[in-house]
Amino acid sequence: MSERRVFEVCVDSVSSARAAEAGGADRIELCAALGEGGLTPTEGLMEVVRAQVRLPLAVMLRPRAGDFCYDDDEFEVLRRDLARLKRLGADLVVFGLLNPDGSVARERTAQLIAEARPLPVTFHRAFDVARDPREALETLIELGVERVLTSGQEKSVLEGLEIITDLIRQAGDRLIVVPGGGISERNLPRILRECGAREFHVSASGTRDSRMEFRNTRVPMGRVLMPSEFAQSVADEARVRQFRHLAG
Repeated sequence: MSERRVFEVCVDSVSSARAAEAGGADRIELCAALGEGGLTPTEGLMEVVRAQVRLPLAVMLRPRAGDFCYDDDEFEVLRRDLARLKRLGADLVVFGLLNPDGSVARERTAQLIAEARPLPVTFHRAFDVARDPREALETLIELGVERVLTSGQEKSVLEGLEIITDLIRQAGDRLIVVPGGGISERNLPRILRECGAREFHVSASGTRDSRMEFRNTRVPMGRVLMPSEFAQSVADEARVRQFRHLAG
């Protein structure tokens, strides 16, 4: 791998952002609630990360968990959050909007792109639940989106590798297709070799035990089917370094 690939680490905490930078990441995707797939970060999180980390920040705009078909009120939240995050120092913005029929919400996406400028725009994994990935890609190219984050409309990049390879070929130099979802140190070399991606997106996370000494394990805070409240998923500096090494 002689070509240096750009890799982005998704984080939802200050400590994870610092670990991503220390490990050699090229860019951070800053979110809240990665367990929900990533939501808009708070103003406080944005300010502290911006103050402590020098890497470019791609900041998530997503007002709630669930689908990507937003009503008028939710769209207004997106617009206001976008203006706020630009003021706080975002370097890129990340969002995705779909129509009820699964097509890209062209008019609203165009409006957010215009309001995001001069910042580059990534259309996130809403793309993976669009009805037709090739049609969606052409729409986003026409609208001027710089990047699309995708797992190839499958659970993981490895499963969606064929579609990702086709999308990279279709996009050419018009847009950067960024594989993301289930990428590990073990499968990254194959992914890069087979699809030829210039950029990729990982969590590079590990588990850190809670600082709590007293633990009432009878009361879950919405994590009944998820890991213990007393374990936190955070970016692991050593894993980030390994991805940097593998990516070249």
